[in-house]
Order: sequence, then structure tokens, then C-alpha cells
Amino acid sequence: MKLVAVAILGALLYFGFTEVQPVIASLTSADTTNIVPLDKHKKESLVVASLLGQYHYRKTTLNDSLSSVIFDDYILSLDHNKSYFLKSDIDYFEKYRYELDNGLQTGDVEVPFQIFRIYRERLYERIENIFALLESEIDFTQDEFYEVNNDNQEWATTREELDDHWRKIIKSQALSLKLGGKDWDGIKETLYNRYERYGKYISKYKSDDVFQIFMNSFSETFDPHTNYFSPKTSEDFKINMSLSLEGIGARLNNPDDYVTIVEIVPGGPAAKSKQLFKDDRIIGVAQADEEFVDIFGWRTEDAVELIRGAKGTTVRLQILPGDAPIASEPKVVSLVREKIKLEDQSAKKQIVPITKNNETYRLGIIKIPSFYIDFEAAQKGDPNYKSTTRDVKKLVQELNDEGVDGIMIDLRYNGGGSLQEATELTGLFIPQGPVVQVRDTKGQVDVERDRDRAVYYDGPLAVMVNRFSASASEIFSGAIQDYKRGLIIGETTYGKGSVQQLVNLDQFLNGGDEKLGQLKLTLAKYYRITGSSTQNIGVTPDIEFPSFVDTEQYGEGSLPSALPWDQIKSTYYNASNYVSPEMVANLKELFKDRLRTDAQLKDYINEQQEAQKIRNREKISLNYEKRKQELDELEARRKDRKSDDLSTTIDSSEVDNDDDEKEALERDVLLKEGLMLLAELANEKVKQ
Repeated sequence: MKLVAVAILGALLYFGFTEVQPVIASLTSADTTNIVPLDKHKKESLVVASLLGQYHYRKTTLNDSLSSVIFDDYILSLDHNKSYFLKSDIDYFEKYRYELDNGLQTGDVEVPFQIFRIYRERLYERIENIFALLESEIDFTQDEFYEVNNDNQEWATTREELDDHWRKIIKSQALSLKLGGKDWDGIKETLYNRYERYGKYISKYKSDDVFQIFMNSFSETFDPHTNYFSPKTSEDFKINMSLSLEGIGARLNNPDDYVTIVEIVPGGPAAKSKQLFKDDRIIGVAQADEEFVDIFGWRTEDAVELIRGAKGTTVRLQILPGDAPIASEPKVVSLVREKIKLEDQSAKKQIVPITKNNETYRLGIIKIPSFYIDFEAAQKGDPNYKSTTRDVKKLVQELNDEGVDGIMIDLRYNGGGSLQEATELTGLFIPQGPVVQVRDTKGQVDVERDRDRAVYYDGPLAVMVNRFSASASEIFSGAIQDYKRGLIIGETTYGKGSVQQLVNLDQFLNGGDEKLGQLKLTLAKYYRITGSSTQNIGVTPDIEFPSFVDTEQYGEGSLPSALPWDQIKSTYYNASNYVSPEMVANLKELFKDRLRTDAQLKDYINEQQEAQKIRNREKISLNYEKRKQELDELEARRKDRKSDDLSTTIDSSEVDNDDDEKEALERDVLLKEGLMLLAELANEKVKQ
């Protein structure tokens, strides 16, 4: 959870339009000397260095070699697009490359604070330059391009070179606003506000924030999931884990500078509005009748903080539909915030009729958003405490009573949670036996087992996963696959096979009245019962759907310090062989046929491929007419697509859920394909 100070467009609050000089004066008047390490930071750095050296799963020595890695990571944490520092700055910092390890071992963390102070000066200089650019209306008739893919970009050697780089950035952003319908005054005001906000955001950084950035550059050299949390971030983490927030009922992510809806919570304000859907992009947020805040490029956490608010208050969102071109005119959705309770994020079921070859199958879907358990209630002996397994067990019983022909467990976007719950949930579908192996830092292996002999559902079972299914989701889906108990469908999962523990630093330090941070520390790794780690490689589905996620950008293997894949001995288990290799081979062939013949699936794939091409562009035109022509052609192709309605296969009128869930189901092309495969699996079992 790195506090990255690098997003070109981050911020928290709306500050309004202002003239150039007063803005710059207000930013540069901040006393840069107040960003210095505090006494507690010196002590915390010593404790964190000691804990990592003694207890982290990866045995790494803090030396000059590691110092060099920390140095590079910290510089890029501040300026990952190489858009603020000049090469002369980097050359000046080089004298510290092999000194950071010494500082961490003695509690001297002044160097990263010095680097941050210079970064902040460069950022203020850049904002001043941007404001000067906006004084003259931009000419969009020139035939030039902006290089989008700057992975191999070098540090600018001169201010003139950096000025030209930013001229193209601002021109590209201004052109997008023009294509979205804004005139020059509107473009100028939007961009002024955007960069003014970011400058004020950085000006409000405190010493704790800078210390957190640096300590994460240190901790994440061990592995990506070992993180330092400042006291404030620790508090936010607790709130996010409480599953009792006041907001709109939507899970967000930021895959490509657009804050994107990845899931709508059933029963929440977003679902009830029937105007928000998965993959929609939020580009602006307004409180009640206030003006919109442009949130393009914001970190997900910052966007959530702005959208979240007290129950009964109103928030307005500017939305670009998921299938609309970037420069489309946004729609405005107004929502009244509600309390999002644990029950709203619990496992949910629905029954969907699937018609195939004149035969109708009633299939149950159980959506599990996370592997949760109310530890506090369980410890108090509350007989009705909430947990994933307890909830799913009830839902399975209800589906059994209603006579479904098969059950789909939907784990898409489920990032994990409780290991205990992943183990016990597996036990609902298998006889007793091992579920996952856990190896600690000493190499000792513990086997987590299902000890309940009962099988609560023994019918056709499928598990649907995607690239964002991780950790506990991979334990469950991997075990179901290894036992050959059900069919795994979707994309290869994330590949997070490590175990973390949260450590309060006040256990080791007396902070007095000052709050201290926390360290999330990787202590072990998960292994499937076959002995294969899920780390890095994830779980490969039996039937793999076309994936348009950039695996080099998303997934454990994309992270430079990720722990490696390895293998240990298999543990003894007795596979159920409910799903045979022959059955999987048959279903694969049927799915290949659908890829060739199903109109809606083909349209979906074409749309995703088109979107991927746009995302992967090396450069984009900064000429208005050319960009407009590209967008017009894209919009025309989108409107010309004629797909069979999902209701030809799924009769949503018979789905036993409320209208917003029926509508979401009709839009979910991949879930339809998963249900078709589950129906085929049910049909195969009938034949046997």
C-alpha cells in the first residue's frame, strides 16, 4: 500500500479557479524545512529494519546492493513518469545510492526527506510552467504526436526538453476535454484546477507521509505485500476492513488513470439507481450542489475518500459508460449515501434458467465478494456470527431445496481474506481432507485440513475466476481443481501465494502520546495440496476465457520483488474425480465452437480487442481532426454492432432477484458463458 506521490493528477479536495501568481505564491510559501524526520521515525526505521531482517520469509541482507534497489524505487515512487526531476537532479542524488542501508541501520533517514524536498520544489516549478502554457489557447491543427508508452524514457537533460514533454501532456489532456465538448475557457479552467489541486495536495504532505513513502520503498524490496502503514493509513486500513462504510455501494479500481467500477454491491445506492454498471468510469465527483472535482488519474483510495460520506448526504458522479469512447459526453448520476453493512457485502445467491437444446437448466449462482469472518463476534460466542462459510452453507441448502441443476461459485474480483474461511468453504464440497499447505520462514510445513466428513453439495459445480481473484480465492479454486470436484472457468488468477501478518510497532517502542505505525510482514507461502505454489503463476482454469488484461501490468508476476514460484512435496489426498479429463476436453471443444458462432460473445471479444489496441497505442495524435475522426469511427463501430440479446439464453424475467441484479446479469457476457458450460457439465453428468 505504497503512498505514491507520483500520479500526475492526484488530489483530495476541490480548491477552485485562481490566477497563476497567487497560486504559486501559496504553494511555494510552504516552509519546506518542516518536512524533516521526526524522532519517532528514527526509532521506527530501526525496528522495521530489524523485523524485516529477522522474520521476513525472504532472507535478505540489508547491504549496498539492497540500498541501490531502495534508491531506484524511492526515486520512481516520487516521479515514476520521469516528469519532474532533471538528469542533473538524479546525478546529484547518486552519491546516496549506497548510503541508504547505513541510514536505516542507524536510524538516520534524513536523505529521503532531502530528496522529497527537492521533488516538491520541482513539482511547484512544473505547475508554474503549466499555468504559463495555459495563458495562450492551444493550436490543435498541427500534425504532431504524444508518446504514450514512455517505459524507456530517460530523464530530461534540459529544462527545455522537459518543457516540451509537458507541453504535449497538457495538449493531449486539453484535446480530450475539447473532444468532450468543452470550449477553451472550460478547458483552461479544468486544467488550472487539476494542477492547482495537485500542488496543494503535495503542499499538505506531512513528515509521516514522506516517511511512509520511503519505508515502503524499503519494505517492498523484500516483497510487494510487505508494507509500512503510517498511523493515519493504519486507521484508514481498519475502516476499510470493518465492512461498515457509508457510501454508494461500489468497489473501485484504477487500471489506467480512470477510476473504474469493478463491482456493484447488491442493495446499495449504486445498484438501486440502475444507472451504474461494472466497467463504468468515474471522471468527476461533486458533493450535493457543489462543483465537480475532476478525479482523472487519482489513486483509488483518494477517490473513495471523496465519494464516501455520511448517510443521507448526496454525491453526484460524472460517468463515462464502460463501452463509450473516452471523449464521450459524461452522464451525471446523483446518489444518496447509505450505510453499507456487512450483509450488503456478504455472499449472495440467485437462480438463473439456461435453455440449451430445448432443455432448461435452473442454475444457482453464489457470488462471494471476499473471504470474511466476524472474528470479534465469533470470539464472544455469538451463535449468529457472520462468515463466508456459514453464509454459503445456508445458500447452498436453499439452492438444494429449490432443486437447482448446478451451482456456480463466482470469485471474480475476490481479492482473498481469511485462510480459515477458504479452508472451511472447500469443505462444503469435498469429504474431509487437506486443502492447502503453508510453509513458514523456517521451512516447516503445516497442512490446513477440512475435518468435516459431510459434503453439503455433491452436484455439478463450477468456479468462475479472473485475473483479480487472489490469495484465498486461489486456495479455494485450486483445491476444487485438485480434487477434480468442479470446473474452474475464466482467466488465470492473480498469483498471490504469500501470507502476511500485521505488526503494531508500539509493541516494540514506547511512542508516548505519539501514534506509531504498523508493518504488514510476509511470514509464509501457500502451496496447493499437489505441492505447487500459487505464487506468481496463480490458478490456470480448466477452461480459459479470452483475457484482455495486460498480465505484464496486472498480477503478482508483474511486480519486481515478487517471491518466486516453487514446489514442495505433495500431501496425500483422495480426489473425487467428479470432473474427468475427458469431460474437460469435451467442454473445451464446445466453448471453442461458441467462440466461433455466438454473436454476443464475438461482439464482446471484438470490443475488448479494440479497447486493448487503444490502451496499447505507442503514440496518439494531437491533431483535433484526426483524433475526432478516430473517435467517430470507434463510436460508429460500437453502434453498428448487433448482438443477440442475452435473454435469448437467459430469461431474466424468471430470475429470482430484484431488477438491478437482473439487468446486471443481462450485461455480463462472460457469466453467461460460464453458465452455459455449467449447463453442459450438468448435461454430461446426466449422460453418465
